[in-house]
Amino acid sequence: MTTPTAGSQGRRPSWYEIRLQGRLDPRWATWFDGMTLTAGSDGTTLLQGPVVDQAALHGLLQRLRDVGLPLVSVARVETGPRENEPTTPRPRTPENPEPGD
Repeated sequence: MTTPTAGSQGRRPSWYEIRLQGRLDPRWATWFDGMTLTAGSDGTTLLQGPVVDQAALHGLLQRLRDVGLPLVSVARVETGPRENEPTTPRPRTPENPEPGD
């Protein structure tokens, strides 16, 4: 699901939040391409993470269907790293000091 298709190369994945009614153990994250699974206090499970294209989203939704938990919502959100933001912290140097230095 996270493998880019010909039409998606060069584009950043979209970030999605998918809410299910019921609990899904975090060990299922590997089955859902490493998406983050978070248990809600309301008895739901939230999956969050990047999805490379619509085909991957449909594949993910098919896997969720196979688990058997009711789907509550699917939303594309803007919570992933921005295009100009580094995805890993930059090393601290004189040009890039720790805040407060």
